[in-house]
Amino acid sequence: MQLPEWAKRGRGIWRWDGSQRPEFADTPGVGQESVWDYPRPPRLEPDERRIVIRVGGAVIADTTGALRLLETASPPTFYIPPSDIRMELMRPEAGVSRCEWKGTARYWSVRTQEGERVEEAAWSYAEPFPDFEALRDYLAFYPNRVDCVLAGEEVRAQAGGFYAGWITSDVVGPFKGDLGSGGW
Repeated sequence: MQLPEWAKRGRGIWRWDGSQRPEFADTPGVGQESVWDYPRPPRLEPDERRIVIRVGGAVIADTTGALRLLETASPPTFYIPPSDIRMELMRPEAGVSRCEWKGTARYWSVRTQEGERVEEAAWSYAEPFPDFEALRDYLAFYPNRVDCVLAGEEVRAQAGGFYAGWITSDVVGPFKGDLGSGGW
């Protein structure tokens, strides 16, 4: 597959790539990771910790088969297999966005049987770039729009409306999306 020009340009803009932690980065404690040690291009790895996604009282997803995406300066993003999501509650949205690493994303809303609606609650890649083929049709959820629990810990949302990293006690930043992080 020939990489589109927009993706080539996007891949070349990043200063930080995980090879060196900047002096302003927080020092991780025992059992913690620094997002400044995560690579760029991002790394994708299996994660067997239990993830539960809820909207109100409705469980939308429950899995121990997620894929964790690690990218410099961002908290991890978790992608959930569609087999572990109540897809009958998911509705495709019209909008798309592009990632220079993964490709073109489509968005999903949630409609619970109790009548609750959450617009653009998740996104997925129907045709990811070859390096991220494993993400095909997996969904990632925004923790600022739905309730996300990772291994029993309530996830905190990454700052900014665009990013959707999952902040838990085992990662330290500062994180992309925080005030003053525009050049990261």
